Amino acid sequence: MLANHYSGMPLMRDDSLRRDDAAVARLRADPRSRVLALWRGRHQVEGGDAPAPVWHCGADGRRLLEEAECWALLGTARDGAASFAVDLSHLDSPAEAAPLRAAEFIDLRAVGPLAGRADGAVMAYARGLMYWQRRCRFCGLCGGACIVAQAGHVRRCANPECAADHFPRTDPAVIVLVTFGDRCLLGRQKHWRPGMRSTLAGFVEPGESLEEAVVREVREESGAVLRDPIYHSSQPWPFPASLMLGFRAEAESLALDVDRRELDDAGWYARDWLRASPENDGFRLPRRDSIARRLIDDWLAEGDGESGRESPIRRRPVSETSA
Repeated sequence: MLANHYSGMPLMRDDSLRRDDAAVARLRADPRSRVLALWRGRHQVEGGDAPAPVWHCGADGRRLLEEAECWALLGTARDGAASFAVDLSHLDSPAEAAPLRAAEFIDLRAVGPLAGRADGAVMAYARGLMYWQRRCRFCGLCGGACIVAQAGHVRRCANPECAADHFPRTDPAVIVLVTFGDRCLLGRQKHWRPGMRSTLAGFVEPGESLEEAVVREVREESGAVLRDPIYHSSQPWPFPASLMLGFRAEAESLALDVDRRELDDAGWYARDWLRASPENDGFRLPRRDSIARRLIDDWLAEGDGESGRESPIRRRPVSETSA
């Protein structure tokens, strides 16, 4: 199955390397190491219509690592060369850092659909780590300052009486394409760009399975009652810190009871109509780098017989009490 955007990270994640402070120090000083700079959630990119992240090596890379309040080892390539991310959000402008004087910083959501898959995965990984580090500057147990540990994958309380380790947070969210025959259910939230409709989604609650979350979220938002959800695929979504877990599910009927506090509107859309959708401020599908769009596109392709091949998705039954 084709990987979703922002997955398929090409670098090797090595937990044992992160724990070796001496080895990490050598990599920080290695002229082959490359450094990806972020500023207030944005990446330095180049390339216009084919954007790619800007990497800094040698003296420039070392200088950025020294100036950054937040940094992390992203991983190593097959030849052993290391890749780092640094966050310079403490600066009023990234131009204050000498290697970045002519830099342009752009939100990943603006360039992600155009970037190469491997580049997008690395940028998403870096964005997620730096977002977490900026928001874990102080210990949630004692209030003491936190410092970088394990090459940026742990924030450790500097208070020796506490010394608690804090780890990156990822929030699981389910997202589901609900269908009934040749129609699918799409909703709209008021803050979305004009015309956009998308699949329904929501965060998993404590003590809840993924399948239960799918059934609950769809019923709460739209009133639709689902049959057994089917897992489709997942996608890291660092906007700011989610893991999207994609599902498909059949509704028991076309009946809807939309919660207007959750959705501006929701409705059923025929497969043929969506294939001819105008993609303008009257109606548009989700952005092409999203798992929402992947779910819709795969369903549309089924009507053409393009997805007749065997799929790795698995059925997971939901108990009657949760349905």
